[in-house]
Amino acid sequence: MPQQQQQQQSWTASILSFPFMVIFQLIQWLADKMLSPNPPQHSARLGRPKVAIIGAGITGVTAAAHCVGHGCDVVIFEAGSKENLGGIWSRVNSTSGLQIHSLMYRFHPSVRWSQGYPDKQQILSQVRQLWKRYDLDEKTRFGTKVDKVYQDEQGRWIINNTSLGRFDGIVAAIGTCGDAKVPHIPGMEKFKGTICHSSELAGKDAAGKKIAVIGGGASAVEALEFADAEGAAKTYVLARSDKWIIPRNALVDILLSFNLLGRETALSWIPEALIRRLFYRDLQGIAPGKKSGRGIFTDTPMVNSDVMDKLRAGTAEWVRCDVEGFAERGVEVNRRARGVPAGGPGKHEVIEADLVVMATGYKRPQLSFLPEDCFDEPYGPPNWYLQTFPPTHPSVSAINCTYVSAIGTVGNWHIGIYTRILLMFLLDPLTRPAPFWMERWIDMTRLLKASSPTGAFDFFTYIELLWWFCFCVAFNPFRWKWAVFVFFGVGFALPKWITDTEASLRGGEQGGEGEDSRNGAGRDVGTSI
Repeated sequence: MPQQQQQQQSWTASILSFPFMVIFQLIQWLADKMLSPNPPQHSARLGRPKVAIIGAGITGVTAAAHCVGHGCDVVIFEAGSKENLGGIWSRVNSTSGLQIHSLMYRFHPSVRWSQGYPDKQQILSQVRQLWKRYDLDEKTRFGTKVDKVYQDEQGRWIINNTSLGRFDGIVAAIGTCGDAKVPHIPGMEKFKGTICHSSELAGKDAAGKKIAVIGGGASAVEALEFADAEGAAKTYVLARSDKWIIPRNALVDILLSFNLLGRETALSWIPEALIRRLFYRDLQGIAPGKKSGRGIFTDTPMVNSDVMDKLRAGTAEWVRCDVEGFAERGVEVNRRARGVPAGGPGKHEVIEADLVVMATGYKRPQLSFLPEDCFDEPYGPPNWYLQTFPPTHPSVSAINCTYVSAIGTVGNWHIGIYTRILLMFLLDPLTRPAPFWMERWIDMTRLLKASSPTGAFDFFTYIELLWWFCFCVAFNPFRWKWAVFVFFGVGFALPKWITDTEASLRGGEQGGEGEDSRNGAGRDVGTSI
């Protein structure tokens, strides 16, 4: 009977969502037709600026597609093999899927999702079709690790050494997830079961077994999905601290990302109270306490409704604890009551398990290949202009690899906007900001978020990110002609023609390249506001 009810609910949900999916498909078709840059002719010679893309994940492939679509040459440098195309999505488990609605994961206008929450294979297929559509296979160098970037006497960028060419700009797209992070915990060697990282679950036998998941973040969700798919008897989530969990609902997620200030405010208690009452309901004991200082706008929340269903059904249990070590038959923990800080008093017990999943995340890839002056305090990452441009080098944009926490998505329209802002800076010297003004914008943002419990750039919302873009374009009149191009990726010819005309009147070459070359600055030194 429960199975019949589940099937009926599934059919009902499919019928109710059908009109929405039809509209969604129509929107995707229109976006592709109206906003996707036209791929160049096969083997066509592309012009300058020439951009080096470091990383072949979603961000790198998307940025390269935008550059090529607007006639700018690129080379993608990827440390891994072709199997690594797609970045972190090429390494997660086959049961992994998108936690936010695909409406918020449109990393390129040509992306076509067939469902609201696509899985790993669907996401990778979209990355691959984008890579092929813009002939990026011929422009990708796999197995090429970038150790350093530096400039020649004309200000052009060199990747590792001169044999790899010279570039006008750089997009660092190395992401935030590198190698799996597996800390050593005392007693691991005496545990009789299996220990693996959350990214290594493929092929593991979990049917009818008890699973202990060490960690309470996004990797824990991945482990829970695997446990459910494999029919595990019970899953214990061993979390050091309480973490906000928000519903897998597009409307809720979008509304939360509409906090323009990008921080905790006097009104933050309203969405927090609503989530506790309407989503947590009988499980409010696992939500961060009202006086814990862990508001919803301080850290990236988990986005998953199934977690609550599993907790209520008894197939999963949330254990607030400190992991002290391994025993032969499980994990030794210090289980703490709500409100007791990590390391505080609690009850010692052993969580029995056959399989222990280390949901301990990934090591953050380092940007140490960039010049030393990119890290000068107090303007080191993430405290950069628009969070991605180091003040000393406006020809460098580290897209999606400097953020710490946010409510929004890393795979959406902002990748294209950041890329087009970089192209604007490279093509039009009158739009290129001087270090002084980039630093003043950073200082202004810090001042506006001075009362935030986190650093000014340690947490932001998607609407705040859009505000940054609007301010960037509106503040400088020389950027106004680029506005439509920056925000929508269309109308490139007009601002390019105006820029070339301005350059000729100043006695330079197209795009200001002549005057930039003469003063040895390349396209890296800004003089505008």
